[in-house]
Amino acid sequence: MPEWIYEAGIGECRAALIDDGQIVEAAIELPCPLRLGTVASARLIELTAGGMGRLDIGGEEAVIPRIPAGITKGAALTVEIVREAIPEPGRPKPPRAIGTDAIPALGPDLLTRLHASSHRVRILRAHEPDALEAAGWSELLEEATGGAIVFPLGALRMSPTPAMTLFDVDGPPPLDPLAVAAARAVAHAIHRHAIGGSIGVDFPTLANKAGRQAVAEAIDAALPQPFERTAVNGFGFLQIVRARPRASLPELLRADPAAAAARATLRRLEREPPGSPLRHRLPPAVHARLTARPDWLAELARRTGVTHQLDCA
Repeated sequence: MPEWIYEAGIGECRAALIDDGQIVEAAIELPCPLRLGTVASARLIELTAGGMGRLDIGGEEAVIPRIPAGITKGAALTVEIVREAIPEPGRPKPPRAIGTDAIPALGPDLLTRLHASSHRVRILRAHEPDALEAAGWSELLEEATGGAIVFPLGALRMSPTPAMTLFDVDGPPPLDPLAVAAARAVAHAIHRHAIGGSIGVDFPTLANKAGRQAVAEAIDAALPQPFERTAVNGFGFLQIVRARPRASLPELLRADPAAAAARATLRRLEREPPGSPLRHRLPPAVHARLTARPDWLAELARRTGVTHQLDCA
């Protein structure tokens, strides 16, 4: 039976839905002042073309696509966050909000969302066997950061871009079974990495309509609703559109690779058994990020009862 494994880490909370020993869905939550579903007081600080506006929410900025009637620059209003901030190279997308009459409240955190799901939730402690790693947590992170995904018959290359997340299919003939297997692998990867927004898949060019239809049907069977898609065109390209309420796992980890590696290092150090060496040589970027966060290191010492000596490699 599928089960959510949740871990309250240092600098991040993480979870994976594990079914038959495999991760079918995963999430990492970083501290976020404007979580999805948060209702907060705001002030309109800028009007832009097309009826959009820019908001100040307790020192954080958000955009509002439709300004409620009667609201002018400088006015106060209550809004709900309907999309969290999305990191993108060069121009991060700020949170998106809509006007509301609801009472201000924080949006649900990751653990609350898991408990609201239909699956059992198990809290994983650092002294317990590493159920996340046993299901392939490190491999999942490598997929997210590197983009290489191997499947029977071939491989995928996953590339997040500002416009869409792209999947390129590679593998030897025969092309029809390769494309169908790739369609299943793409659907599983989209679900596993919580990828939303516009998604493009470049399949091998298939000569007949029946082969292209089989690829589309494989996507429909393997990818949970809701989503929309196109047919596979004559060049082998298919587009999928899903809701994008927050950053995907690849977007989150690639936005700050040093911080992601630092948090992974903290997870490893927290799980080391008593008596393990306390001196560690770390890559310069990871060392710099950890030494810049004394609060993370203090929490590590509190949880483990020892002080780790971090050296720059």
